[in-house]
Amino acid sequence: MFLEAQNMSSSYSFSVNTQWSSGGHGVVEADPGVASVEFSAPPEFQGEAGYWTPERFFVAAIGSCFVTTFRAIAGLSKFQPVALEVSVQGTVEKGEGGYSFSHVTLKPRLTVENEEEAGRGLRLLQKTERACLVSRSLKSVVSMEPTVELVSVSVG
Repeated sequence: MFLEAQNMSSSYSFSVNTQWSSGGHGVVEADPGVASVEFSAPPEFQGEAGYWTPERFFVAAIGSCFVTTFRAIAGLSKFQPVALEVSVQGTVEKGEGGYSFSHVTLKPRLTVENEEEAGRGLRLLQKTERACLVSRSLKSVVSMEPTVELVSVSVG
């Protein structure tokens, strides 16, 4: 496993504080020095438009975990991409017991300098998909649709 390979502790704890502030929105705070973020339920669930939502936090956690995990794996592999952008779409469906995320699709777009790096980059994206802590922690199906591009030509 990626984290174990770095001789890290076997347990970590992360926490935030959330509170209702006014109207239909609230605020989430983390450690001192970390910017707070206002949120609301999405308008689809009678929330206020223009705020981050728990659903967006959920897909953002998956996307940001993928990017940071790829960065770590690429660094250990001495792989230097030109760019990485990850689009994440989560699908919420009503089922037994209410609404839940039924599927999440990751669409990483990796840009590399040359053809030789394209294959290696795709392998590192696949390794990242298996290693991403947040994705591995979900009950929802998470799939990936990667694209690896040369600086001037698309691959994948």
